[in-house]
Amino acid sequence: MSAEQDLIKLYSSRILALAADIPRTERLEAPDATVKKRSPLCGSTVTVDIRMEDGKVADYGQDVKACALGQAAAAVVGGAIVGCTPDEIAQARDALRAMLKHDGPTPPAPFDGLEVLRPAQAYKNRHASIMLALEASAEAADQARAAQSA
Repeated sequence: MSAEQDLIKLYSSRILALAADIPRTERLEAPDATVKKRSPLCGSTVTVDIRMEDGKVADYGQDVKACALGQAAAAVVGGAIVGCTPDEIAQARDALRAMLKHDGPTPPAPFDGLEVLRPAQAYKNRHASIMLALEASAEAADQARAAQSA
């Protein structure tokens, strides 16, 4: 298969559809935590706002400036994160990293929609952008949990 055909496969219609319809793109007015992550390789950025209640994500907002793969990941995260605990978000982050780097299993529900990004395994230069939404969300959830515990 040629490199051009590989890229066409990578940017599947499902990935492009997710990238075109990212949920929760409004920033929160009074978040418990805000984290911005940037991929130094491509310049993609994701900023997330999280509000926690009873140890779970109660509200979420994100500003996504990334390639289609990073946007698709942010779309899945934005659609799945409300109701999750910081530990569940961290588990999803770690599972996504393992899926991309070591052909590990798909992240557990409700983040199993990230399976659509499995074809990106061969494109290591895209991994950082794909990871941004979960990395920022995990850090923000930890910060919010720590602030509420203080």
